Amino acid sequence: MSHVGQSASAHSPSEGHDEATDAGAQPSFKDVVAAYVGLTKPRVIELLLLTTVPVMFFAQRGIPELGLVAATVFGGALSAGSASAYNCVYDRDIDEQMRRTRRRALPRHIVTARSALVFATVLMLASTVVLALWVNLLSAGLSVLANAFYVFVYTMILKRRTTQNIVWGGLAGCFPALIGWTAVTGELAWTPVILFLVVFFWTPPHTWALALRYREDYANVDVPMLPVVRPATEVGRQIVLYTYVMVATSLALWPIADTSLFYPIAAAVLGVIFLVEGHRMWARAKTSDELSVINPMRLFHMSNLYLSLLFVAVALDPLLFS
Repeated sequence: MSHVGQSASAHSPSEGHDEATDAGAQPSFKDVVAAYVGLTKPRVIELLLLTTVPVMFFAQRGIPELGLVAATVFGGALSAGSASAYNCVYDRDIDEQMRRTRRRALPRHIVTARSALVFATVLMLASTVVLALWVNLLSAGLSVLANAFYVFVYTMILKRRTTQNIVWGGLAGCFPALIGWTAVTGELAWTPVILFLVVFFWTPPHTWALALRYREDYANVDVPMLPVVRPATEVGRQIVLYTYVMVATSLALWPIADTSLFYPIAAAVLGVIFLVEGHRMWARAKTSDELSVINPMRLFHMSNLYLSLLFVAVALDPLLFS
């Protein structure tokens, strides 16, 4: 698996640590362990797994075998951590210049680039073995594909070259829905594709809200995130447009997967709340370009809550109404 968006990037796990490691002092064992954990971006892993496990419940139409869930979660966490670590290695030059990321392990020189690269590779190999042996080859293959897409397509090609970086690069973060489904069924179907698309259309509003908050950081390192090259009003408009498509896609699961009424009602309520928040941010952007007025982080946190509750509804639907 790979990352959904930039949810873990808003706060580095290293923040708040002793400044001694930046001054050349030998880092403690605790610092080193925390640095390696930070390379995996744990908050991204949490969000990815939250879009994996509920799909397993939905695919099973009940509670899946717990050993299978554990293997899928463990293998998926290793894969997501690997992709994040590779990203940290490649982006270490710009991470050192950005306020949001300069407290990460590589900019602070607690971990060397070579060690981080080895760490990422070990995680990738371990995740592939776990998924192949204890889940199935299809899930393992999808995980490798997601990892490769995030590293080679998003990180190395798109991120520093186009405003569409997160739109297409975000595809990597959609794979957990497919992996959760194939872990249970051993095959693909339209149901996980719909959930894949929900995450796809969710990613730009989620990430652009965060990028708006840190647009100066991205501008300083020449990463052309949409909020860097377009005014806040245009960012707000794009966010609202993607949100409408996301909500419509989420409702398509009802007829395609033959859910109970519980799911579409939950999806509609959550979608309306997200849309209202998106419109409010857009309206604030029309009155001022000041971040204190626009308050994009409100929408960012709302987006995390939306995706979490939507996938909880996916898991609960077959448990409560099958």
